[in-house]
Amino acid sequence: MLLEMESISKSFAGVKALNNVSLQVKKGEILGLVGENGAGKSTLMKILSGAYTSDSGTIKIDGEIVKNIKPSKMIEKGVGVIYQELMLAPHMSVAENIFLGRFPTNKYGFIHYERMEKETTALCEMLGLELDPKAKINELSIAKRQMVEIAKALSREAKIIVLDEPTAVLGENELRGMFEVVRRLAKQGVSFIYISHRLKEIFDLVDTVIILKDGTVVETDNIDNYNIDRLVKGMVGRELLDIFPRRSRSAGKEVLNIRGMSRKGVLQDIDLSLREGEIVAISGLAGSGRTEILKSIMGEDPIDSGNIEIFGKMFDPKSPKHAIKKGLGLIPEDRKGEGLFLRQPVIANATIANFGELVNLLIIRLGKERLKVIEYIDKIKIRPGNPDMEVRHLSGGNQQKVVFSKWLHAECKILLVDEPTRGIDVGAKQEIYFLLDELVKRGMSVLMVSSELPEVLGLSDRVLVMHQGCIVKELETASTTEEQIMMYATGQLTSCG
Repeated sequence: MLLEMESISKSFAGVKALNNVSLQVKKGEILGLVGENGAGKSTLMKILSGAYTSDSGTIKIDGEIVKNIKPSKMIEKGVGVIYQELMLAPHMSVAENIFLGRFPTNKYGFIHYERMEKETTALCEMLGLELDPKAKINELSIAKRQMVEIAKALSREAKIIVLDEPTAVLGENELRGMFEVVRRLAKQGVSFIYISHRLKEIFDLVDTVIILKDGTVVETDNIDNYNIDRLVKGMVGRELLDIFPRRSRSAGKEVLNIRGMSRKGVLQDIDLSLREGEIVAISGLAGSGRTEILKSIMGEDPIDSGNIEIFGKMFDPKSPKHAIKKGLGLIPEDRKGEGLFLRQPVIANATIANFGELVNLLIIRLGKERLKVIEYIDKIKIRPGNPDMEVRHLSGGNQQKVVFSKWLHAECKILLVDEPTRGIDVGAKQEIYFLLDELVKRGMSVLMVSSELPEVLGLSDRVLVMHQGCIVKELETASTTEEQIMMYATGQLTSCG
């Protein structure tokens, strides 16, 4: 047994986050740690990393109790934690990131770049990665950045690597590549704790699964003894029937029309349309240009050529502020970095996109603001239902609902949604799916990017498949399969040009 966490408990302000939690990981084992947002997974891993101190319990590594736990000591003991928000310096090189804080030096005390880059190359070859040690992090895809994080952990001789939602923005090819690396390292004796809300990944990758709910261990067993129903029931305490809403939508008039939208090296001759009361999904591999379409429509990214019409009138997206005035809203892929003010309360985040509606003769109508936000809290079930709570204290699913409430308040007509359920547990996913369906039934139109093919097929009316900056195929969801989408997304059936 490589790692033993025994009877771990932790409270915050009198609220029990973990209650007598124990887990074990064998050498070379891949343990799946699952549970809803708020179940205690991140708290448990932060205790393992030394970022938090437990109120009680012990941690053993190689049979030895670790005392005076702190981050530097856990790194020395071989623990590496890779969080969903990657901890990399974007303007530094691959080699600099891997050796950050412990650069090798020459006899004169200067950084020995040649040695650092040589060791990085050897490390990447061991992982089967094609990475230029001199490449800047901001030049790499998300998938390669994940690999840099794994390489960084291994360079510190990590024996236990925690992967916290590592695949939230990866396409199928990138996902397979990462799984190959994890399996190869596990065979070499490295142990993994794998946290994911994508349950298919749990079945594809892990050996054992442990389910947390409300800070306690519900059950742990070999993954071969589970099916999807047992796993979901253990996580949420009930069966989730019909996770996707039954579609009874009828599309109306065209609200968005794009012809020939291009940006050199990013987008090529994009044509698409969106109708009232419709969900259209954009699918494709990471880096295919999916997110860039949404950002271009919203005025965040410039375009070189092409025409955009909104509600039958020409639209030149000058800025997000301009787009909001025209009835557009964007739920970004990175809700924490781009969609929310984390240290501001729910009430401020929910009204920021249309704050002028609450101002009369330079006086803020605070009572009206509070009533509006309480209405949104009730309507879309934000929990806890406290408008004054800072958003950073909410679970991922509830943070996403706050972003939705922002665009409800702005009364947007066209909602651009990038990865609507990234990092959200299965119960909250179902709530988001039904919320999107309800908004569309009320007349809103949704253009959605998603890496999860079941989500694409379960929610959308039509699918636009992208490959290398082009929309290569439009498919009717009702007569489409995941395999068919992947064939187009990988360029096997058709490609750009």
